[in-house]
Amino acid sequence: MFIFEAKRIITVIVGAFLNAASLNFFLIKANVYASGFTGAAQLVSSVFKDFIGIGVSTGILLLLFNIPVALLGWYKVGKGFTFYSILSVIFTSVFLAVLPVTAMSEDIILNAVFGGVIAGTGVGMTLKVGASTGGMDIVAMVLSRMKDRPIGTYFLTLNAIIIAMAGILYEPENALYTLLTLYVTTRVIDAIHTRHEKVTAMIITHKADELQQEIHKTMVRGITILPAKGAYTKSDKNMLYLVVTRYELYDLERIINEIDPNAFTNIVQTTGIFGFFRRD
Repeated sequence: MFIFEAKRIITVIVGAFLNAASLNFFLIKANVYASGFTGAAQLVSSVFKDFIGIGVSTGILLLLFNIPVALLGWYKVGKGFTFYSILSVIFTSVFLAVLPVTAMSEDIILNAVFGGVIAGTGVGMTLKVGASTGGMDIVAMVLSRMKDRPIGTYFLTLNAIIIAMAGILYEPENALYTLLTLYVTTRVIDAIHTRHEKVTAMIITHKADELQQEIHKTMVRGITILPAKGAYTKSDKNMLYLVVTRYELYDLERIINEIDPNAFTNIVQTTGIFGFFRRD
């Protein structure tokens, strides 16, 4: 338990540092915008500076934007997921304030690509340990659960607004470079983390009841328990069959290792489901 949580905290901090580095070293000076609430905070900071003449830190705006979202996530998504998401936002804000804002290159394409790669690495690492970078991740998860639609739909909507505003307020080229950054970020996240929003887990175990109870304490997911028999040992077992979101994989792995380290688990990609996969 301690090792899992320590690994998660360290990964969240490293991911926050990479997110801040992508902004301060590549994107901010080039007027290229990141995805989600980070990009929104970056855009608002640019507007305050360029049109109003007031310097407002991107980190402060990011923190302010995430306060109401954190409250929403705490009650609607889950306390554990939201806690680590808040931790990610706090460290990102701190690193944004500490790291100098500088241009690593004068080439806007290099800034857009490398900024996207570094940001995607930070986000992908954070998602892989069952946390998020806050903001739009939490909003998208809440909306996805309410409407049972893919999370990517809501990401696309907010990011489309950021791209449009970048093109309207600044040069149209900025919108295109922002689109390049978002594309690179998404591809890197896919390479590091699960491509699909939902995955199917098949768990062969001697401790089906204990696993079922612990899983239901952590996530609201339906589970089907099927009888199984070991081909070699001929011992009676059970198979737990459940569909989870990619955000819940880390917690599922932690639970299995705590309850039955000898369990065999197969995770397969789920491209679509019919009906509800939540526990009533």
